[in-house]
Amino acid sequence: MPKISICISTFNRVKLLPFAINSVLQQTYQDLELIICDDGSRDGTPELISQYTDSRIRYIRHSQNIGKSNNMRSGFEAATGEYFIKFDDDDRLIPDFLERTAKILDQEHNIDFVGTDHWIIDINNIRDEAKTQENSRRWGRANLATGIVDNLLEIVFIQQSFQIGATLFRRQSLSELGFMQPNWQNCEDNDLFVRLALAGKKGYYLPELLMEYRIHAEQQGINRVIPYLQDKLGYLSHYKFESDKLEKVRLQRLAETQLLLGLRLLEKGEIQKGRELVLAGKSFSHAKAWTGLGLSLLPKGLRKKGFELLRQMRG
Repeated sequence: MPKISICISTFNRVKLLPFAINSVLQQTYQDLELIICDDGSRDGTPELISQYTDSRIRYIRHSQNIGKSNNMRSGFEAATGEYFIKFDDDDRLIPDFLERTAKILDQEHNIDFVGTDHWIIDINNIRDEAKTQENSRRWGRANLATGIVDNLLEIVFIQQSFQIGATLFRRQSLSELGFMQPNWQNCEDNDLFVRLALAGKKGYYLPELLMEYRIHAEQQGINRVIPYLQDKLGYLSHYKFESDKLEKVRLQRLAETQLLLGLRLLEKGEIQKGRELVLAGKSFSHAKAWTGLGLSLLPKGLRKKGFELLRQMRG
C-alpha cells in the first residue's frame, strides 16, 4: 500500500495534463500512487494516458461528464494511501513537495493537513514572481507564520489562505467529513476547508513555494461566471457562524454574491430572478443595485450595452 495518494482531476486538458503527471513522477518522495480522474474528456486524454507504463498510475475514466466534485470524489474513493492530495490538470507540484509536507505529518501526529504557498505560472510554464508575491499577499499567506494555525476557521474562511492543490491531507481526516460535497462545480474546496475547521481539525502552514498554479485563458469567460456565482451563493448560504466577526463577513459576501449574480442574470435576460437577487443584495452597493434595476428596464440591445459599460466603469 502506498504512503501517499495523489489525485489529478482532468477534463479536456490533454496538452497541459502531461506537465501535471510528470510533476508527480518526478517527486523526490516516491512511495505513492497517482490516480487520474477523467470527467468524460473528448480530446485524446485516454490515448495520452495509455502511453504511461508506470504501474503506480491508475486511470478512472467516466464515459460522460459527472461534474467537478463528483469526479474528484471518485478519485478519493479509489485512494489507498495514508496521505492524500488532489490538484488540477493544469497545475504542477514542485519536486520536493511530497517530501517536505509528508515529513511534517510523519512527525506531528496531531496535524490533519499541511498547506504551502505556491508560484503563479503562465501557459508556457514561466513563473511570474510579481504575481506570485501579489497572490500571497492577497490571500493572507505573506503574513501567515510557520506552524499550526491557531485561528484556523478565520484563516480558511476570511483570508482563504489555504489552496487545496498545495495541501497534503491525512486521508482519514477527509474520510471523517465525507471529503467534498457531491454535485458541486465551484467552491467545493472552500467548503471543505471550512468543514475541516468546524470539525476541529488542525492545519499546519509551511511558507514555501512548493506548487505551481497556472493562470490561463481557459479559466476565464462569461459562461463560467454565472455557475460560479450560483455555487458561491449556495456555499455562503450553507453556514451560520457563532462568531459575530465571521458572520458579518459571511453576510457581506452573501449580499455581494447575490448582487453580482442578479446583475449577470439581468444582463442575460432572466429579469424576474435577476431583480430578486439584486434587491436581496442591494445592501452591498445601493448604487450598483439601482443602476442594474434601471438597466433591466431597457430593450435587450440597449440593456446589453449598458451592462458592458457598467463593467468597464467598475474596471
